[in-house]
Amino acid sequence: MRRTSSPTTYTAVLGTSRSEPVRRKIRKALDEPGHAHFLTYSCLRCWPLLSSDRIRHWVVEGMEETRRRLDVALWAYVIMPEHVHLLLFPESECPMRRVLAALKRGVSKRARSYLIETGQHDWLERLTIRHPSRTVFRFWQPGGGYDHNIWKQRTLREVVGYIHANPVRRGLVESPEDWYWSSARFWTGEKSVPIAMDPVDV
Repeated sequence: MRRTSSPTTYTAVLGTSRSEPVRRKIRKALDEPGHAHFLTYSCLRCWPLLSSDRIRHWVVEGMEETRRRLDVALWAYVIMPEHVHLLLFPESECPMRRVLAALKRGVSKRARSYLIETGQHDWLERLTIRHPSRTVFRFWQPGGGYDHNIWKQRTLREVVGYIHANPVRRGLVESPEDWYWSSARFWTGEKSVPIAMDPVDV
């Protein structure tokens, strides 16, 4: 499950079933060296804040910056209207809380600036959380989201299939490759994609 010098095909990554369910286990994810991580992070109150291409581009830019700054390999992702699924592999030791913070921070800052610049005070108010001692702008749901360690090849294939099938299950598209904001297109060899994935040996 480490990066290799050449990318595998989408079929190799996905396996034979595109909709094979992931068997989720309730347990705390660990910052274990050699483990991939299946992350899910959601918008505040699960509002569909990721419905515009502008914000989806910000999410992709956050992935690229996190990959570059924190040395993580990106293997699969999908951006849904209210949440993001991401499969990544830390190439060096780095706490997942730092990775998640990096993925979210830039999007939140840009969203707040955009709402201020465009005078969208209603949404600014909705996304502002007031505590007794401070006021916080929140684009994302607080907390660590869903973080699941992946260390088995079979589970890796299941997770990739689960990620790519999200838009199909929702009824947004008929095939995973039809959803532009997903790595499914990259793994079919499509060149016109928002972000390229890193090579993975499964």
